Amino acid sequence: MPVLIYKEAEVQHPAEGLERRLVHTEKMLTAIMDFSNGPKAEPDPMHSHPHEQTCYIAAGEVLFFMEGEEPQHLRAGDMFYVPSNKMHGIQLLSETARLVDSFSPVREDFLS
Repeated sequence: MPVLIYKEAEVQHPAEGLERRLVHTEKMLTAIMDFSNGPKAEPDPMHSHPHEQTCYIAAGEVLFFMEGEEPQHLRAGDMFYVPSNKMHGIQLLSETARLVDSFSPVREDFLS
């Protein structure tokens, strides 16, 4: 069935204060990332991956960092994208936040 009910979805805990729920097809993955460990005094470590990424800030506030760009203060309703292999990261500015990330191709590391 092509439906994911949020409160019935499998919950992953990839880090303290972070819950992740996934839905994916063969070529695309969307992750709901619920953060509950903010605000943070420092940004999370920068990272990169071969996947293209888009992100919708559904709730909360973050500071978005990407190599070669000025940091951007983003709030609910804002979006960002990350090209393949570009270093990036966030800093949680609010107590909680919900980010909706989409990746292509599928992040196999999220499925294991």
